[in-house]
Amino acid sequence: MEIKGFKSFADQTVIHFSEDIVGIVGPNGSGKSNVVDAIRWVLGEQKSKELRLDQMSSVIFNGTKTRKPGGLAQVTLTFENTKNILPTEYNTVSITRMLYRTGESEYRLNNIPCRLKDITSLFLDTGIGSNSYAIIALGW
Repeated sequence: MEIKGFKSFADQTVIHFSEDIVGIVGPNGSGKSNVVDAIRWVLGEQKSKELRLDQMSSVIFNGTKTRKPGGLAQVTLTFENTKNILPTEYNTVSITRMLYRTGESEYRLNNIPCRLKDITSLFLDTGIGSNSYAIIALGW
């Protein structure tokens, strides 16, 4: 997973998940909930309240006293598909979602522009999605 300009992740951050991940742990304020929000967002979450926000544009890094606000939030989630769980011929599938401060948004499937519908269709019968029971946020 690659996160850049999403909530508290101003810089590009790469997170590697093992096959059998069961949880994300760390000290308070380290970004655990924002990692879960990033997963839900890239999978197509449309409700800002589900991401603990008042408006969707708030996913874009808002700046600090020493850093300027970002112009773009971008999350890429890459799946190994060697067991053909996803209905595609590709062994690796990457989905990317971008939101610009101008309000424009973009989805990509293996770096090719696509629609949200294309992404949700790809994951339709897999149990993976923004509202999946496999994604459990603290306090929900």
